[in-house]
Amino acid sequence: MSRILVTGGDGFVGRALCPELLKAGHQVRITKRSQKIEARQSNFEIVSVGDIGPETDWTWALENVDAVIHLAGRAHVMRETATDPLAMFRRVNVDGTQRLAESAVHHGVKRLIFISSIKVNGEHTTSAPFKESDQPKPEDAYGHSKWEAEQVLQEISSRTGLETVILRPPLIYGTNVKGNFLTLLNTCNKSLPLPLGAIHNQRSLIFVGNLNNAIIHCLEHEEAAGKTFLVRDDNDISTPDLIRHIATALHVPARLFPAPPKLLKFAGWLVGRKATVTRLTESLTIDDRKIRTLLGWKPPHSMVEGLEQTAAWFKSARFNS
Repeated sequence: MSRILVTGGDGFVGRALCPELLKAGHQVRITKRSQKIEARQSNFEIVSVGDIGPETDWTWALENVDAVIHLAGRAHVMRETATDPLAMFRRVNVDGTQRLAESAVHHGVKRLIFISSIKVNGEHTTSAPFKESDQPKPEDAYGHSKWEAEQVLQEISSRTGLETVILRPPLIYGTNVKGNFLTLLNTCNKSLPLPLGAIHNQRSLIFVGNLNNAIIHCLEHEEAAGKTFLVRDDNDISTPDLIRHIATALHVPARLFPAPPKLLKFAGWLVGRKATVTRLTESLTIDDRKIRTLLGWKPPHSMVEGLEQTAAWFKSARFNS
């Protein structure tokens, strides 16, 4: 049995991960920004660390900890309001991660798993899927901060022997999802006509249950130390097919009609939603053979199963709100 510290354990991924860690026989300690403790978290040790940054005191959180799963960070923001977004991302995602890793070394932690992002590789693929060996090409402040954090961890690992494992997931969906995917769920549920019928892209996604299974594999597998892995569901999907699958799971009709992709991109540029339209129209695929080959990992849940679970949560949350 190991004691695992999960930063951001009350977030989207953490709320699904922590129960799975308990099932796997680990003791779980989570960090939160506030002192408030929810009843559902009674099985976990809880430590308040406040805001994450270069001055965070990790002393109590890291006491007698064997491994750290670092989920907490400043998330990608669709409508940024900060005057210097990169500085904000760096303070939390780079400086905060460095502080955590150095504190982990001081407390004798053996392994640290860092949840990065496929945005480190770039925003879209053309002729071939992204691989771990590709030259990183982040395009926005969030992606840059994740790549810089990865480099900080690699330097600390080479200097101290801390076993670091880096995972770069694509868009994550599942129970308690927020952001773009929640917006898509709301849109599909309303059966609004969508001009996406002529899109012929391919996107890699990952169900939160599959991501968390990969995290536990990386936590327990000796060969994961010092490695970077890309992870995804078993199959890729086009935007129109994703909408059809979501609509089926929600038991509503999918209303798609064709519009020229160039027109959609121009309209997105006009209304300041260029990035959103790009994600809906362009491809982003992942080659995840490395984690499958080296660790023997494969997603335990199909995309259909993941979407059905997500839709069931969405409908329950709407009716109970």
